[in-house]
Amino acid sequence: MRKITFEVAKHMEKLSNKAGVISALAIDQRGSLKRMLAEAANKPADETTIVDFKKAISKELTPYASSILTDPEYGLPATKLRDKNCGLLLAYEKTGYDTTEPGRMCDLIEDQSGLRIKEAGADAIKFLVYYDADEPDEINDKKRAFVERVGAEAKATDLPLFLELLTYDGKMDDVKSPEYAKIKPHKVIEAMKEFSDPRYNVSVLKVELPFNLKYVEGFTDGEVVHTRDEALQLLKDQSDATDLPYIFLSAGVTSEEFIAEIKMAEEAGAEFNGVLCGRATWKPAIKPFAAEGEEVGSKWLAEQGKQNIENLNAALVGAKSWKEKLTVE
Repeated sequence: MRKITFEVAKHMEKLSNKAGVISALAIDQRGSLKRMLAEAANKPADETTIVDFKKAISKELTPYASSILTDPEYGLPATKLRDKNCGLLLAYEKTGYDTTEPGRMCDLIEDQSGLRIKEAGADAIKFLVYYDADEPDEINDKKRAFVERVGAEAKATDLPLFLELLTYDGKMDDVKSPEYAKIKPHKVIEAMKEFSDPRYNVSVLKVELPFNLKYVEGFTDGEVVHTRDEALQLLKDQSDATDLPYIFLSAGVTSEEFIAEIKMAEEAGAEFNGVLCGRATWKPAIKPFAAEGEEVGSKWLAEQGKQNIENLNAALVGAKSWKEKLTVE
């Protein structure tokens, strides 16, 4: 078992439910969320609607989540409205990635640090890295060093580090294509193996499912890339690839699809430790909130959004406690 300090364990307790399962809500989207809100309102993006939307999500949904992930740029007002029993993760990375050079290089929010994230009341640092295990070492070694630095800051501040891994292929533009679906399992599992190394000081991996559900037998009317049995085996292979706690991200699928994926992970015997779910819970609230007003959007969150998160919580019966993988030193 991995050893953590008493302080890190205390924060992990705040981020998880009584069973030690992480049932977290993600609202750290920035550029993409601004665009979606502007499109729904049929007007240029502004700096206030995104703040108000995050506040509404936090107010309406944190009573049903073990923790919430947001960003220091637009999300801090939302943290003040969260339920008193809801833990807090703050994102440390800038939104998006550098498009001027190959490798989807990440960067940190310029006016933030691990210490400032702790001072803002966070129980964990969240850092996202785009990773293609098959890119040249000159690209990937920069990313590995970057995660080492963030891990060192997390260690110095006695905060857990939640590392989000988003995979891609440097020679392929479309990660939603059947071509990418064929190589996605390799990309996801190799990334998890790399960043499970203790040198990175990662506490929890936030990861994709090792397949694209839209190409799994029983979930598609088109091309089948993986049979259902193959998908189940991939979930077990993913679980076996790390000794760290790991949680699933929803990656923009619907609430129903995400729950189906979670149930498959349980069936496969995967030792996963929860979820950090965003758009699957609240994305349909964007249109009423932006087009019809805050009251209508908040009503959707209070009714359907609450139902979505409760359905997801009910599906987490197969998730394991992070305490089975981490112990206080």
